[in-house]
Amino acid sequence: MNTVEKIKAGQRIDFDEALSLYEMDLFELGALANEKRQQMHDKKTYFNINRHINPTNICKDVCKFCAYSASRKNPKPYTLKHEEIMAIVDDIASRGIKEVHIVSAHNPDTGLDWYTTVFSKIKAKYPKLHIKALTAAEIHFLSEEYNKSYDEIIDIMIENGVDSLPGGGAEIFDEEVRDYICKGKVNSRQWLEIHEKWHSRGRKSNVTMLFGHVEERRHRIDHMMRIRDLQDRTGGFNCFIPLVYQSENNFLNIKEFMTAHEILKTMAISRLVLDNVPNLKAYWVTSTVNLALLSQEFGANDLDGTIEKESINSAAGAASANGVELQEFIDQIKDTGFIPVERDSLYNELKVW
Repeated sequence: MNTVEKIKAGQRIDFDEALSLYEMDLFELGALANEKRQQMHDKKTYFNINRHINPTNICKDVCKFCAYSASRKNPKPYTLKHEEIMAIVDDIASRGIKEVHIVSAHNPDTGLDWYTTVFSKIKAKYPKLHIKALTAAEIHFLSEEYNKSYDEIIDIMIENGVDSLPGGGAEIFDEEVRDYICKGKVNSRQWLEIHEKWHSRGRKSNVTMLFGHVEERRHRIDHMMRIRDLQDRTGGFNCFIPLVYQSENNFLNIKEFMTAHEILKTMAISRLVLDNVPNLKAYWVTSTVNLALLSQEFGANDLDGTIEKESINSAAGAASANGVELQEFIDQIKDTGFIPVERDSLYNELKVW
């Protein structure tokens, strides 16, 4: 039985078979991934109404791919006051936004209390607002900074109102590539350990993959396989999010931007490899809205959300600084032949538009 026959029969593929999918014709591969998507989600395309808050860009780490942290490429350091964050939260709550997504840099001057206080303030005032906050990289940073175990940091987060973990900081799990692009940051073993501990508390998280920089195709497949292995043990990942590397204002100096052809192939292969992760997000922030919509025909079933304000990827050239209007989002999904479904942060359906 060849690889395509195995997929059609619903059998799991191995590393070499997954890597071989890159040699397939793009449209044949897309049809295979779309068939799997339709079995899982029919024609539904999920999104949520959310707001990103990036509280500080002062960072002790220097990741070569990052254009967000305050550095000689971005010499404008900032840290929001709690009052500024709460003013944003007051505004979004008044407009019915259901999720606040809080991630930022590894700032030694803000600290654990700074985060926990703002989380508890948000949850006390708006108990139904879902707080998605702190990547595994931030948890690792706080663990080292305050000499606390991952378990202790996670329990403090939960006590103060954090509902789910975003998937950031995963980058690429291959240690050699990781050592080159983000040396000193949380390593792959630690990242997976943190999410496993989070899942052990009955909590959900997402997982990302940053691709299109110095990694090779085999590194992407290795990354997916490690996710699949952990998901087999915990079932805690809601969504896989392949993030397209943004090339401006950072230190990797990648000359050629990844083609749409390669992005769509990677999206399709992700759907076929990650048979145990329910949702695949085409994160429009890093791929553009148009390519994210096209990705819905190559295995993806989610677009993230309206976002409203985004600082991290837009610093590297993404057109995401001011989010996207809800009606525009809905219209574009309908125009591509899919059904727009508003979801909550845990993928419960709220409204079919």
